This record gives sequence, structure tokens and C-alpha cells, in this order.
Amino acid sequence: MKALLLTDYRRLEFQEVDDPVVGPDDVLISVKACGICGSDIHGYDGSSGRRIPPLIMGHEAAGVIQAVGANVDGFTVGDRVTMDSTISCGSCFFCEQGNVNLCENRQVLGVSCDAYRRHGAFAELLSVPARICYRIPGELPFEHAALIEAVSIAVHAVARTPIQPGDSVVVVGTGMIGLLVVQAAIVAGAGSVIAVDLDPRRLELAKELGAAVALNASANNIAESVQKMTDGRGADVAFEVVGASPTVQTAIDSVRRGGAVTLVGNLAPTVELPLQSVVTREITLAGTCGSAGEYPECIELMSSEQIRVQPLITATTDLEQAAGWFERLYAGDGESMKVVVCP
Repeated sequence: MKALLLTDYRRLEFQEVDDPVVGPDDVLISVKACGICGSDIHGYDGSSGRRIPPLIMGHEAAGVIQAVGANVDGFTVGDRVTMDSTISCGSCFFCEQGNVNLCENRQVLGVSCDAYRRHGAFAELLSVPARICYRIPGELPFEHAALIEAVSIAVHAVARTPIQPGDSVVVVGTGMIGLLVVQAAIVAGAGSVIAVDLDPRRLELAKELGAAVALNASANNIAESVQKMTDGRGADVAFEVVGASPTVQTAIDSVRRGGAVTLVGNLAPTVELPLQSVVTREITLAGTCGSAGEYPECIELMSSEQIRVQPLITATTDLEQAAGWFERLYAGDGESMKVVVCP
């Protein structure tokens, strides 16, 4: 099969590779679409340490089943499917509790680290366990279905957050996941969503997708602005979707006493925490990672257009041209949100 292989850092080659092995519990998928994730860009240059060449990256994917293993029930050749990016073992303590995203033995598609190497979906074919696959409806384009993984991250983050109907919500960071969090918060009953970013184009997109207010952090004191909009109290809930000390500070400063802040971004491995503010105002902090069974809900939300991904797709490309897009995104193409590769 043809694949986009990371042969060295910042070197992607479109080449012939061996077809994936299909085990008795697996399905073989003809990949129709795979999104380029920010984590793939960090893997491209080696900065994440989790994509060690040689590796086929890619974990946001959808396609058509081409073959099924001997033990597989419930799927047949021709089914349109997407798949969880995390391959959980199903038998550890966390899996038995339903927290498959915390699996002790988890692997992630398109990731290579000291513990394992798992080729991903920037290829014509992909083999994955049938248990992580989900059917997608015929009316959902593959380019959209490939983004179900990203949508699931936002929906899981909102599920981890005590949003009550009518609550005021601040979303700090309106990149891909932040814009999905804006929509997921509205679905969860948020009365108003205040989007915060430095990029005016992303802020406009946040308003298009349902944010009541968009604040540019370079031109506003965010905490003061939010207080004015919330009778001087602060927002009920905030999401931090960047992963840096200044934006964590902004999210915490934006919520009221007794408010909740959910940390979604993980750009930096460590951040400074305004401890006294959190303690004396009884702020609830929550971390969130991946998703844990929200795929069917996400498929329904996207099919009903309660969550829209089309406005987030900048471009589509094929495998042969994808390396150029990686270099462009790595160089900091501020105009691009999501590029989808269609093998």
C-alpha cells in the first residue's frame, strides 16, 4: 500500500510499505480521510518525543471496512466507520471502570514511544481492533467523520465540567478544540459563551459557531470584561484550551467564587498555578484527556449539525501532497485550522 512515512524528523516520504496485518479481532479499513492534528506537527519535528521514526502518523480517521477478522461480529465489509484513536486493553482497572482513556496498557494510533509503535492512518489501509470502531451514517462525509475524534475530546471535556443550564462559560483558546468546546458547551446548556483568543479570525469563527461574545486578549482585560458581563461575579465555568501559564491564569481569573475550571490544553508540560486564588475562592479544577465512550453521542451531534466541523476545515489534500502541508503548518500557517488528508 501507499503511505506517508515519517522517515526522520521533518522528513515525510510518500512511498510503498507493507500492508498492515489483520488479526482475528481486527478490521482492515480503506482510509478515506485523516486529519492532521497539532500533535502530529509536534511529532513531525520530534518535539513531543512520541513519534519516533520510522512511523506512519495519523489518528483522526474514517473509512470503509475492506476485510474483517475471524472473530469479528457486528461489522461487515463495506461498513463506513470511524475509530477511537486510543486502543484500550479492556481488562485493566480503568477500562473496567469505563475510563478507557486512562487505560494502563493503552496505545494510540500513529504514535511511537519507548513502550510501543503503532502505525496510523496516513495510509491507504489501516488495521485496528473492531472494538474501537463505530459505524457512521451515509450522509456524514468522510472528511467530517475524520474529525469525530477531535469532537469527542471537546464533548468529554464538557462532560467533565459541572455546567448547569443557563451558566456563563468562558473558553480561553479558540483553536480547533476550543471551537469545538464552544459548540459542546452550548449543547450542554450554557446560557452564554465568551470566547477568548489573540487571533481575530478565530474569534470571528467562534461567534459564527455560537459564542455570544468574542474577546481579544491583547486588547482587553479579560477578567474585568467577564465580570462586567456577569453582574460583577465572574463566569460560572471556564475552559483552558491552550496549555500555558498565561492562559491558565486567565481562565482562573475569569470564574466566580466557587466556579469551575477545566484544563484541556497541554502545550506546556508544567504551568504556574495561582494557588491562593484557587484555594481562597474554592475553585474546582479538573483535567481532561481524550474521550471515554462519547463517540456515538458525537456522531449524533454532528449528524444533526448541533456541532459543525465544516467551517473548521481549511483544505483537503492527498497523501502525495500532504508532506507539503506538514511543512506549511509547521512553519506557522496562521490561516489554516484543519487540513484533512484523503488517501
